Amino acid sequence: MSEKILITGGCGYIGSHVTRQLSEAGRTVVVYDNLSTGFRDALTHGEELIVGDLSDRERLEAAFLEHRFTTVLHFAAAIIAPESVSLPLKYYGNNTRNTLGLLETCVKHNVRRFIFSSTAAVYGFPDGGVASEESALTPINPYGTSKLMSEWMLRDVSAAHGLQYVALRYFNVAGADPQARMGQRTPEATHLIKVACQAALGIRESVGIYGTDYPTPDGTGIRDYIHIEDLASAHLKALEYLEKGGIPTAMNVGYGRGSSVREVLEVVREVSGVNFRTVEAARRPGDPASLIAQADRIGRLTGWLPEHDDLRRIVSDAWRWESRLAGR
Repeated sequence: MSEKILITGGCGYIGSHVTRQLSEAGRTVVVYDNLSTGFRDALTHGEELIVGDLSDRERLEAAFLEHRFTTVLHFAAAIIAPESVSLPLKYYGNNTRNTLGLLETCVKHNVRRFIFSSTAAVYGFPDGGVASEESALTPINPYGTSKLMSEWMLRDVSAAHGLQYVALRYFNVAGADPQARMGQRTPEATHLIKVACQAALGIRESVGIYGTDYPTPDGTGIRDYIHIEDLASAHLKALEYLEKGGIPTAMNVGYGRGSSVREVLEVVREVSGVNFRTVEAARRPGDPASLIAQADRIGRLTGWLPEHDDLRRIVSDAWRWESRLAGR
């Protein structure tokens, strides 16, 4: 009988892509999701779904007793940084407290490996706009803090109980499955490329450009955009790394180069053929001028090589998905 992998939040944007790649690699996956922001039909390979909230400790315990998981990939979380400023307790509850409960269950049931969905938000404003895993951990909002607290718990649980883990710190995730089977679906999503594609489709009236006076070449913020398929494959590589005895660590997942808001919008215009409207607005509190990954560690330790690291490719796959979604 093959070992079973638990994926929390496996019906969401990132979790569903990782679930699909694991299934395609022949792994046995069970998804645990409360479907608050995920979608049942995001599971494309007949994976078992347990509908439940991580705060429901009895349901979680029953899932572990039934399936005897050896590995957990943990995606379930609230992820909107600006919202976390106004609703901090939601983020400390959903992200930190629920991770604590999940880790207690993992220790009780002798789970051996844990891969954690973390974020570049743990860095806050890194020096020079580039973050390595050695950069200062100074989050500037409750979202980043809630994720960092979870990383600290993982570190200490690993030291005390031998749980092997990797915390993957994502930069700006974008794009969709190249075959348009799945992508970002939450209606209130704030991802720039999704919002721009929706504007090109007429779903939104315009795209906001928040801040045009940053110390960057065109005055707009610069981010390291990573294709969802490459991000998903990083999880499979991290799992292989742990299975080979890799030591617990955090790893950045990005391409090491950035694109400005105006550059992204121009590519969306080129791909869609639509000159949608933009509205310039003031900077949003807490937005750094630039946030780019120094991501050598993951390649060195796991052999991860991105296959979709081109902004036009990211936008083209996102456009194909958003067009299909709009036509449903």
